[in-house]
Amino acid sequence: MKTNSVTPAHDQSGTGIYPNMSSVDQSAIGFEPEGRKAPPTHSGGIVNPNFQGDNQEGNGTTQPVQPSDVVNITVQDDDNGGAYADNINLLERSNQSAGNQEQSDEVDQYMADGQRRIDYILVHEPDKDPEDEDRKSRNRQQFEANLVKAGLQLERSTRELPTEEIEKKEIHYIKVHAPWDFLARYAEILNMKMPLAKNDMTEKFESIWSKFPTPFDTDESRLPDIPDYFTAPFSRHREGQFIIEDRSTFFNSTQRSLLVHQCLSRVVFEDLGDRAKNKFGIKRMLGNGSYTAAFPLHDGEYENEDPLSTQNSDNLRQVLYETWARPGAWYKFQPLDHVRLYFGEKIGIYFTWLGYYTGLLVPAGLVGLIIFLYGLIKLPSNKTSEDICDGDGVGNFTMCPLCDGRCTYWRLERSCVYSRVTSLFDNEATVFFAAFMALWAAFFHEMWKRKEAEIEYDWDVADYEEEETIRPEFEAAVRRRKVNPINKAEEPYLSPSSKFCRLTSSLWVVVFMLCVVVAAVFGVIVYRTTVSALLYAVDTESVKERAATITSITAACINLVIIIILSRVYLIIARVLTNFELHRTLTEWEDSFTLKMFLFQFVNHYASLFYIAFFKGKLIGRPGHYNRDQGARQEECDPAGCLIELCIQLAIIMVGKQAINNFTEVILPKVMNWFKSRTLKEMEEKKHEKVARWEKDYTMATMPELGLFDEYLEMVLQYGFVTIFVAAFPLAPLFALLNNIIEIRLDAYKFITQWRRPLAMRAQDIGIWFGILQGISAIAVMTNACIIAFTSEFIPKLVYRYAYSPNDNLDGYVNWTLSVFDVSDFEEESVPSDPKYKLFGNVTECRYRAFRQPPGGENPYKFTIAHWHVLTAELAFVIVFVLFVWLLTWFIAFMVPDVPQAVKLQMLREKYLGREAVLEAEHFRPGATKLTDSSTSSSRQDVSKPIA
Repeated sequence: MKTNSVTPAHDQSGTGIYPNMSSVDQSAIGFEPEGRKAPPTHSGGIVNPNFQGDNQEGNGTTQPVQPSDVVNITVQDDDNGGAYADNINLLERSNQSAGNQEQSDEVDQYMADGQRRIDYILVHEPDKDPEDEDRKSRNRQQFEANLVKAGLQLERSTRELPTEEIEKKEIHYIKVHAPWDFLARYAEILNMKMPLAKNDMTEKFESIWSKFPTPFDTDESRLPDIPDYFTAPFSRHREGQFIIEDRSTFFNSTQRSLLVHQCLSRVVFEDLGDRAKNKFGIKRMLGNGSYTAAFPLHDGEYENEDPLSTQNSDNLRQVLYETWARPGAWYKFQPLDHVRLYFGEKIGIYFTWLGYYTGLLVPAGLVGLIIFLYGLIKLPSNKTSEDICDGDGVGNFTMCPLCDGRCTYWRLERSCVYSRVTSLFDNEATVFFAAFMALWAAFFHEMWKRKEAEIEYDWDVADYEEEETIRPEFEAAVRRRKVNPINKAEEPYLSPSSKFCRLTSSLWVVVFMLCVVVAAVFGVIVYRTTVSALLYAVDTESVKERAATITSITAACINLVIIIILSRVYLIIARVLTNFELHRTLTEWEDSFTLKMFLFQFVNHYASLFYIAFFKGKLIGRPGHYNRDQGARQEECDPAGCLIELCIQLAIIMVGKQAINNFTEVILPKVMNWFKSRTLKEMEEKKHEKVARWEKDYTMATMPELGLFDEYLEMVLQYGFVTIFVAAFPLAPLFALLNNIIEIRLDAYKFITQWRRPLAMRAQDIGIWFGILQGISAIAVMTNACIIAFTSEFIPKLVYRYAYSPNDNLDGYVNWTLSVFDVSDFEEESVPSDPKYKLFGNVTECRYRAFRQPPGGENPYKFTIAHWHVLTAELAFVIVFVLFVWLLTWFIAFMVPDVPQAVKLQMLREKYLGREAVLEAEHFRPGATKLTDSSTSSSRQDVSKPIA
C-alpha cells in the first residue's frame, strides 16, 4: 500500500478561500487580530522525518524515512483549464507486508506519523472512461487544494486489488485531519457548546425501588465514564476558561467529523466565476462520481474474543456492541449517553424516543392481552355466536344472496366461524381498552415532552434550531441577499411571494398523488367485489364458507404490494418537490419532506382500513333496491359484521410491512457487505496482509441518504396501527411491543456492524414527527369511537338489552337484527341463476341484515323505529366518548409539566456560570473591548459561504 502525507500550504495572502475577504473577521479563518492572543498551535502538519515507515511492497524490512524523502511538488494547471497550483509537501511512504507487523485498530485511527487523528475518509476509484476520469480528476484536485487552503491536512493511500481483468483495480483513500486551529474556528462559528465547569447539581432523587438491581440494568462497569459538565458556547479568546486537559481529545471524534463535514459541504470544486453558479460540496462530488464515498471511521472492530475486556477499552464501537447491539443484550436498557457520544445527537434522540415508546407499550400490550383473554374466556358463553351456529334455530334462516346472479341463497350458520372469531374482539371490554389507549397516548406525549426537555439540556441541543446554519443548496440557489435583523449578517433571502408560489405548486402535486392512492384503493375494492362474487358462485360449500376470508387475505396482500410500489415512486417525487421549495435550513427541509411523505403514507396505508371500518356494507341499499356503482352491487359485510375483516387487513399490513422492513434493513446489507468484503478477507486471512480500518469500512453498507426518516416512518405508522384501529385489534400493542424489542436491537446491530459510521448530525428533538404523533392520537379518539359505535355490535346489543329484550339479555338478538324480504320483489339482475331447490326448496322469503319493515305492511322496507333508536345511541356514544377522552387528555396535559424542575434549576445554573465566565474574561483580558454584534455576525457569516 502506498501512503502520501499532505501538509497544508496556507494561503498567506488571505484570499482564495472565502469571497469578500475584506468583510470577514480574519480570526474566523486562522488569523488573530491585534489584542487577541493566539492559542498555541501544532506543528502545522509536517510529518516527523524520523517516523518509522513500513514498506508493504518491499522485502518486509522496515526502513527509517530520511529528511530527503520529503519533496516539494507543484501541481500545474492542465490544458483543459481545471486543476490547481499549490505547493504541497509530499511524503512518499512505503508500507511493509502485513504479515510482518500487526497494527492495532487504534493505530488505524491515525495518519502516518501516529500523531494526527483521521477525522474523515474520502475514497475514489479510477473511471474506465478517460474523459470522465480527467474531469473527475480536475474536480478532485481543485476540491482537495481548497480543503488544504481551508486548514485541513490530507494524506493519501492506494490499495491495488487483483481482478479477473489484466489491469489491477486501484482504490484511492484520502485521509483528512483537522488541526486545533480549524476545529476551534468552526466550533466557535457553529456555537458548539463545550465543557465549562463540572456539574455540581447532580444529586437525583432515588426511590427505594431504584436501589434494587434488575436483570434489565446495563453493567455500568463495562461502560466508560462520561463526566457531567455545565457547558457554554466555545470561544477562542476564552479558551482558558474551558476544561481542556488535552487539545487532541477536547473535541471527541463525533464533533471532529461534524466540524470537518461543515467544511466539506461548502468547498468549491469548480469555479465558474459566479458565486451562484459555482459547484461545491462533497454531496455533489459524490453525486457526479468524483468520489465514491465519504465517511468518518469506526473506532475499530466491534467483536472481541474477551467481552469483559471492554471494561477499559477505548473502542466505543466494541463497548456498544457488547452492551447494546449484541443479540444477547436484547433485554438490557440502552446506554443512550454512549450511543449519543458515538453516533451524535440525532441518532441518539431516535433511539431514546424508540426506547421510551417501547417501554410505554408494555402496559398497553399487557392490557390488550388481558382484553383478548377476556374475550377468549367469554367465547363459549357468547349468546350471539351460539344463535348463529345453531343449525336448528336461528342458524337455519335462509339468507338473501350476497351478489347478483351467480350467488344463491345460504344458511346463516355458514357465518358461525366468523361470528366466534369476531366475539373475541367485539365485547364490552373493547370499549374500556379504546378509552385506555386514548389516555395512554396523551400520557405518552406529555411524558415524552419531559424526557425531550431532559435530553435537550443534557446533550446541549436546546437552542440548536435557532443557531442552525444555512443549507449550502439554499445558499447557492438563492441570488437575492438581505441583512438578517438578528445577527446583522447578509444572508440569502427568499421572498414570501416566491415561497408561496413554490409551496402552492408543490401542494397541487401532493394532492394529485393522494388521488392516485385513492384510485389504487378503489381498484382493490373492485377486486374484492369481483373475487367475492366469483367465490360465492362456486358449487363447493367449503369455498363459499371461506369466501370472505379468502377475499380479505388476498386483497390485503395486493394492497401491501401496492403500498410498497407507490411508496418508492412517491419518495422520488417528494424529494424533488422539497428541493424545489428551497428551504433555508436542513431542519426545515426535513420537516417539509417528512410531512409530504407522511400524508402520502397515511393515505397509502390506512385508506383500505378506513374503507372497511366505516364504508363497507353501510351504503349498499337493500334487496330489491341495491345501490350500484357502474351497474355492480357494493360488497356487503358478513352478518357477524366487518370487524374481523378489519382485523385481518390490519394484521397483514402491519406485520407484513415490518417483516419486509427488517429484511431490507438488516439481511440485505449483511449479504451485500459479505459480497463486497470477500477480496479483503481473502487478503487478510490467506495472504496475511494488513487491511486498514478505512478499507474495511469502505466495504460496508452506507446509511440511507434520508437518514433516520425510514426508521421514524416505520414506527409512526406502527403507532397509527396501535392507536387508530386498536378497537378492532386489541393485540396490536402487544405485537408492536414484541416487534420493537427486536427493532431496537436490529437497528443497533446494523448501525454498529453493517453500516459505515454515519455523520454525527445534531438535532434538537424528533422534529415534526411529534406533531404528527399528536395528530394521529387526535384522529385515534374519533376513529375508535366510530368503530365501537358503527362497526362493532356493542351499541346495538345495549339498545336491544335495555330497550327491546323482555329478559334484559341477548336472547333473540340475532333475529331482531335481521329483516324479511319477499323474493318476488327482487330486481331482475339480482335473481339467483341457480336457486338450489334441492337444498332450500321453494324460497319465498329471505333474511338480510337491517332494521326495516316487513313486506306487505303499510310502509314495506322502510326503516323501523329500532333503526333510529340504534342510530341515536351510536351518535350519542361518539359524542360522550370523545368529550370524555379529550377532557381527561387535557387534564393530563395540565397536570404534567413539560420541563422537570431539576432540569429548570440546572439550566438556570448553567446560564449563571456562562454569564460569570464572560464577565471574568472581559475583566481580565488585556485591552478588552465590548463585543459588538458586527464581530459576531462576521464570524458566523463565513461558514455559510462556499469555500472557493
